[in-house]
Amino acid sequence: MDVDNDTPLRQRILRQRATLHNMLIDPMRRVARRCAKVWEDRPSLDHLLTESMPKVPYVSYLYALDRNGIQISSNASCDGLMPEDFGRDRSHRPYMTSLPPNRDMSLSEAYISLRANRPSVTAIQRVYRDDQFIGYLGGDFDLRGLPITKELYSEPTRWRQLKGDPAIRGHVFQQCRIQSRLDEHIDEILPTLEELVVESGVFHLKIHFSSSRATIWLLDDPFRYQLLEFEDLVDPDVCLAFPHRDYPTDAVVPQDQIRPIFDTFRHLRFADDTIYLRAGSINVFNGIVGLNFSCDGSHYIPFDQFLARDSEFWNGIG
Repeated sequence: MDVDNDTPLRQRILRQRATLHNMLIDPMRRVARRCAKVWEDRPSLDHLLTESMPKVPYVSYLYALDRNGIQISSNASCDGLMPEDFGRDRSHRPYMTSLPPNRDMSLSEAYISLRANRPSVTAIQRVYRDDQFIGYLGGDFDLRGLPITKELYSEPTRWRQLKGDPAIRGHVFQQCRIQSRLDEHIDEILPTLEELVVESGVFHLKIHFSSSRATIWLLDDPFRYQLLEFEDLVDPDVCLAFPHRDYPTDAVVPQDQIRPIFDTFRHLRFADDTIYLRAGSINVFNGIVGLNFSCDGSHYIPFDQFLARDSEFWNGIG
């Protein structure tokens, strides 16, 4: 898998994997040493694997493999033995094809399990007897059952650009912005949207300029978005539909910066008839402004960089 290990999300994944690896390395080694003593005795091996289930944290299945990746035991689970997996060839499974040669225990990348069809990871422990390599101990872990550290992943506070559909980008200079109904009433609509953010508990808002609508997420109902159509946006009475809520004290975006953000949306909408803003969004808690342009390119940029107009984003726009 070709991934960028420098992204904050990837760094968080690597930390989680390191935590799990460190949690498993000692229990898997201990079980492997015990298994080595009864390696050729399948009934005793099955019994030992079942007995070892509580000793390996969060494990779903334990099993033994020979040096070629062929299963020589049943699957041990919390519900008992699964003898039908005896003789199974696991040599081509993701956790076996990428074993590092210099580690006694390795933890696989996540993969989709065949049995549960869910994301899983597998720990593979090499088994030795009298310093001779005799096979592997395998442990499967369902991602649902793993302990995940409690801190939430947060978006990085840097500008990011994502390229869109090449078919759209290839024809961008053959198109021209068409005045939408929202465009025609933008000076009436933006103050209404500002009011909803500042006074009515809208913490995330996306303005779809080209299709004359907006989607909003409210503090009082954060798990569902609401759609405001053009007729709603053009009528300031829409503010009466939502209760007053004080602007959140833990918002990253100061409330007096909402209007400048919307004014900058307006600028990007009308600055060029070929490369123009199709949709803009703001989340007051993470402080990220989202932009989608006519070329189908998307940008995510911290609000202060967006307003300063001295960032790499604005250099590219200019």
